[in-house]
Amino acid sequence: MNNDLINKVESLKVMLVSRATGGDGDDVQYMNLRRELFGLPRIKNQLPQAVHVCRNLAEFWGFIKPKFATYAERREYLRREFETLLHMLEADCRSPGDSAISATIQAAGLGFVQEAWHKALERRASDAEGAITAARTLLESVCKHVLDSTGEAYDDAAELPKLYALTAKQLNLSPSQHTEQLFKQILGGCQTVVEGLGAMRNRHSDAHGKGLSGTKPAPRHAELAVNLSGAMATFLLQTWEARQK
Repeated sequence: MNNDLINKVESLKVMLVSRATGGDGDDVQYMNLRRELFGLPRIKNQLPQAVHVCRNLAEFWGFIKPKFATYAERREYLRREFETLLHMLEADCRSPGDSAISATIQAAGLGFVQEAWHKALERRASDAEGAITAARTLLESVCKHVLDSTGEAYDDAAELPKLYALTAKQLNLSPSQHTEQLFKQILGGCQTVVEGLGAMRNRHSDAHGKGLSGTKPAPRHAELAVNLSGAMATFLLQTWEARQK
Protein backbone atom coordinates (compact mmCIF):
# COMPACT_ATOMS: atom_id res chain seq x y z
CA MET A 1 0.00 0.00 0.00
CA ASN A 2 2.68 2.51 1.03
CA ASN A 3 4.92 1.55 -1.89
CA ASP A 4 2.00 2.25 -4.22
CA LEU A 5 1.48 5.66 -2.60
CA ILE A 6 5.19 6.45 -2.87
CA ASN A 7 5.06 5.67 -6.59
CA LYS A 8 2.03 7.94 -7.06
CA VAL A 9 3.58 10.82 -5.15
CA GLU A 10 6.82 10.39 -7.10
CA SER A 11 4.80 10.43 -10.35
CA LEU A 12 3.16 13.68 -9.29
CA LYS A 13 6.55 15.17 -8.46
CA VAL A 14 8.03 14.10 -11.82
CA MET A 15 5.02 15.58 -13.62
CA LEU A 16 5.48 18.95 -11.92
CA VAL A 17 9.24 18.98 -12.44
CA SER A 18 8.71 18.28 -16.13
CA ARG A 19 6.20 21.13 -16.47
CA ALA A 20 8.42 23.48 -14.46
CA THR A 21 11.34 22.83 -16.79
CA GLY A 22 9.62 23.34 -20.13
CA GLY A 23 7.71 20.09 -20.62
CA ASP A 24 4.02 19.85 -21.41
CA GLY A 25 2.65 17.08 -19.18
CA ASP A 26 -0.73 15.36 -19.17
CA ASP A 27 -3.41 17.60 -17.63
CA VAL A 28 -5.91 14.76 -17.20
CA GLN A 29 -3.35 12.54 -15.50
CA TYR A 30 -2.36 15.38 -13.17
CA MET A 31 -5.94 16.17 -12.22
CA ASN A 32 -6.82 12.52 -11.62
CA LEU A 33 -3.74 11.93 -9.50
CA ARG A 34 -4.31 15.14 -7.56
CA ARG A 35 -7.94 14.18 -6.89
CA GLU A 36 -6.93 10.69 -5.73
CA LEU A 37 -4.26 11.96 -3.31
CA PHE A 38 -6.58 14.67 -2.02
CA GLY A 39 -8.94 11.88 -1.02
CA LEU A 40 -6.43 10.71 1.59
CA PRO A 41 -6.40 13.32 4.40
CA ARG A 42 -3.01 12.31 5.76
CA ILE A 43 -1.46 12.63 2.30
CA LYS A 44 -3.37 15.78 1.36
CA ASN A 45 -2.09 17.65 4.41
CA GLN A 46 1.51 17.01 3.37
CA LEU A 47 1.21 17.80 -0.34
CA PRO A 48 3.08 20.90 -1.59
CA GLN A 49 1.35 24.27 -1.64
CA ALA A 50 1.47 24.28 -5.45
CA VAL A 51 -0.66 21.13 -5.63
CA HIS A 52 -3.23 22.67 -3.28
CA VAL A 53 -3.63 25.89 -5.26
CA CYS A 54 -3.16 24.63 -8.83
CA ARG A 55 -6.02 22.56 -10.27
CA ASN A 56 -4.24 21.91 -13.58
CA LEU A 57 -0.77 22.17 -15.10
CA ALA A 58 -1.48 25.51 -16.75
CA GLU A 59 -2.18 27.01 -13.32
CA PHE A 60 0.98 25.39 -12.00
CA TRP A 61 3.02 26.96 -14.79
CA GLY A 62 1.62 30.35 -13.84
CA PHE A 63 2.54 29.62 -10.22
CA ILE A 64 6.13 28.41 -10.76
CA LYS A 65 7.31 30.60 -13.69
CA PRO A 66 7.49 33.95 -11.84
CA LYS A 67 8.63 32.31 -8.61
CA PHE A 68 12.03 31.11 -9.90
CA ALA A 69 14.09 32.21 -12.88
CA THR A 70 16.05 29.00 -13.52
CA TYR A 71 15.19 25.34 -14.01
CA ALA A 72 17.65 24.36 -11.28
CA GLU A 73 15.86 26.56 -8.73
CA ARG A 74 12.50 25.07 -9.68
CA ARG A 75 13.79 21.51 -9.35
CA GLU A 76 15.28 22.25 -5.93
CA TYR A 77 12.07 23.92 -4.77
CA LEU A 78 9.96 20.90 -5.75
CA ARG A 79 12.45 18.50 -4.18
CA ARG A 80 12.13 20.32 -0.86
CA GLU A 81 8.34 20.59 -1.14
CA PHE A 82 7.92 16.82 -1.61
CA GLU A 83 10.65 15.75 0.82
CA THR A 84 8.57 15.63 4.02
CA LEU A 85 5.77 13.59 2.45
CA LEU A 86 8.12 11.10 0.81
CA HIS A 87 10.11 10.63 4.01
CA MET A 88 6.88 9.99 5.90
CA LEU A 89 5.75 7.33 3.42
CA GLU A 90 9.19 5.70 3.32
CA ALA A 91 9.23 5.54 7.12
CA ASP A 92 5.89 3.72 7.03
CA CYS A 93 7.53 1.02 4.89
CA ARG A 94 10.19 0.27 7.46
CA SER A 95 10.26 -2.89 9.54
CA PRO A 96 9.55 -2.70 13.28
CA GLY A 97 13.19 -3.37 14.20
CA ASP A 98 14.68 -0.62 12.01
CA SER A 99 14.61 2.07 14.71
CA ALA A 100 16.31 -0.09 17.35
CA ILE A 101 19.00 -1.23 14.91
CA SER A 102 19.57 2.34 13.71
CA ALA A 103 19.93 3.54 17.31
CA THR A 104 22.55 0.90 18.14
CA ILE A 105 24.53 1.57 14.98
CA GLN A 106 24.40 5.33 15.51
CA ALA A 107 25.52 4.97 19.14
CA ALA A 108 28.58 3.04 17.97
CA GLY A 109 29.72 6.18 16.13
CA LEU A 110 31.11 4.32 13.12
CA GLY A 111 30.47 6.31 9.97
CA PHE A 112 31.25 3.49 7.56
CA VAL A 113 28.85 1.14 9.38
CA GLN A 114 26.08 3.76 9.39
CA GLU A 115 26.59 4.34 5.68
CA ALA A 116 26.20 0.63 4.89
CA TRP A 117 23.04 0.40 7.03
CA HIS A 118 21.49 3.48 5.39
CA LYS A 119 22.23 2.08 1.94
CA ALA A 120 20.59 -1.21 2.89
CA LEU A 121 17.46 0.59 4.11
CA GLU A 122 17.25 2.90 1.11
CA ARG A 123 17.58 0.07 -1.41
CA ARG A 124 15.48 -2.55 0.37
CA ALA A 125 12.21 -1.80 -1.45
CA SER A 126 13.47 -0.57 -4.83
CA ASP A 127 16.82 -2.31 -5.45
CA ALA A 128 16.85 -5.83 -4.01
CA GLU A 129 20.27 -6.74 -5.39
CA GLY A 130 21.88 -3.53 -4.09
CA ALA A 131 20.23 -4.01 -0.69
CA ILE A 132 21.65 -7.52 -0.37
CA THR A 133 25.12 -6.22 -1.20
CA ALA A 134 24.78 -3.44 1.41
CA ALA A 135 23.52 -5.94 4.00
CA ARG A 136 26.59 -8.08 3.55
CA THR A 137 28.86 -4.99 3.64
CA LEU A 138 27.24 -3.91 6.92
CA LEU A 139 28.00 -7.17 8.67
CA GLU A 140 31.48 -7.40 7.21
CA SER A 141 32.26 -3.85 8.39
CA VAL A 142 31.11 -4.62 11.94
CA CYS A 143 33.24 -7.77 12.04
CA LYS A 144 36.32 -5.89 10.86
CA HIS A 145 35.70 -3.16 13.42
CA VAL A 146 35.64 -5.69 16.26
CA LEU A 147 38.71 -7.49 14.95
CA ASP A 148 40.62 -4.23 14.53
CA SER A 149 39.65 -3.18 18.05
CA THR A 150 40.84 -6.45 19.56
CA GLY A 151 44.05 -6.49 17.53
CA GLU A 152 43.13 -9.77 15.83
CA ALA A 153 44.80 -10.19 12.44
CA TYR A 154 42.66 -11.12 9.42
CA ASP A 155 42.85 -11.25 5.65
CA ASP A 156 41.15 -8.11 4.31
CA ALA A 157 39.86 -10.14 1.35
CA ALA A 158 38.40 -12.89 3.57
CA GLU A 159 34.80 -13.94 2.97
CA LEU A 160 32.11 -13.00 5.48
CA PRO A 161 31.82 -16.46 7.16
CA LYS A 162 35.54 -16.44 7.92
CA LEU A 163 35.43 -12.90 9.31
CA TYR A 164 32.44 -13.78 11.45
CA ALA A 165 34.11 -16.92 12.80
CA LEU A 166 37.12 -14.85 13.93
CA THR A 167 34.84 -12.20 15.43
CA ALA A 168 32.68 -14.74 17.24
CA LYS A 169 35.78 -16.29 18.80
CA GLN A 170 36.96 -12.88 20.04
CA LEU A 171 33.55 -12.18 21.58
CA ASN A 172 33.10 -15.66 23.05
CA LEU A 173 30.19 -16.29 20.68
CA SER A 174 31.53 -19.39 18.98
CA PRO A 175 29.42 -22.52 19.64
CA SER A 176 32.57 -24.45 20.52
CA GLN A 177 33.26 -22.04 23.40
CA HIS A 178 30.10 -23.10 25.23
CA THR A 179 28.99 -26.33 26.84
CA GLU A 180 25.30 -25.67 27.44
CA GLN A 181 23.29 -27.11 24.56
CA LEU A 182 20.87 -24.18 24.34
CA PHE A 183 23.65 -21.62 23.85
CA LYS A 184 25.43 -23.88 21.38
CA GLN A 185 22.22 -24.19 19.38
CA ILE A 186 21.48 -20.45 19.33
CA LEU A 187 25.05 -19.43 18.48
CA GLY A 188 25.20 -22.15 15.84
CA GLY A 189 22.05 -20.65 14.35
CA CYS A 190 23.72 -17.24 14.23
CA GLN A 191 26.65 -18.77 12.40
CA THR A 192 24.28 -20.40 9.89
CA VAL A 193 22.52 -17.07 9.30
CA VAL A 194 25.81 -15.35 8.52
CA GLU A 195 26.86 -18.11 6.15
CA GLY A 196 23.49 -17.81 4.42
CA LEU A 197 23.89 -14.04 4.04
CA GLY A 198 27.31 -14.53 2.49
CA ALA A 199 25.91 -17.09 0.04
CA MET A 200 22.92 -14.88 -0.79
CA ARG A 201 25.21 -11.99 -1.58
CA ASN A 202 27.37 -14.14 -3.85
CA ARG A 203 24.35 -15.53 -5.70
CA HIS A 204 21.73 -12.79 -5.74
CA SER A 205 23.40 -9.42 -5.20
CA ASP A 206 24.71 -6.93 -7.78
CA ALA A 207 28.30 -7.70 -6.80
CA HIS A 208 28.75 -10.23 -9.61
CA GLY A 209 27.74 -10.53 -13.24
CA LYS A 210 24.94 -12.91 -14.23
CA GLY A 211 24.41 -15.29 -17.09
CA LEU A 212 21.16 -16.10 -18.87
CA SER A 213 20.09 -18.41 -16.06
CA GLY A 214 20.76 -15.85 -13.30
CA THR A 215 17.85 -15.30 -10.92
CA LYS A 216 16.73 -11.89 -9.70
CA PRO A 217 15.88 -11.50 -5.99
CA ALA A 218 12.50 -10.10 -4.98
CA PRO A 219 11.99 -7.30 -2.43
CA ARG A 220 11.08 -9.91 0.20
CA HIS A 221 14.53 -11.48 -0.22
CA ALA A 222 16.15 -8.08 0.29
CA GLU A 223 13.92 -7.48 3.33
CA LEU A 224 15.08 -10.77 4.83
CA ALA A 225 18.76 -10.09 4.14
CA VAL A 226 18.69 -6.53 5.50
CA ASN A 227 16.73 -7.48 8.63
CA LEU A 228 18.98 -10.45 9.43
CA SER A 229 22.13 -8.45 8.80
CA GLY A 230 20.89 -5.57 10.94
CA ALA A 231 19.98 -7.91 13.79
CA MET A 232 23.36 -9.65 13.70
CA ALA A 233 25.25 -6.35 13.45
CA THR A 234 23.37 -5.08 16.50
CA PHE A 235 24.11 -8.26 18.43
CA LEU A 236 27.84 -8.02 17.68
CA LEU A 237 28.07 -4.31 18.52
CA GLN A 238 26.16 -4.72 21.79
CA THR A 239 28.27 -7.73 22.77
CA TRP A 240 31.46 -5.81 22.02
CA GLU A 241 30.23 -2.87 24.08
CA ALA A 242 29.36 -5.18 27.00
CA ARG A 243 32.82 -6.78 26.82
CA GLN A 244 34.44 -3.35 27.02
CA LYS A 245 32.43 -2.44 30.09
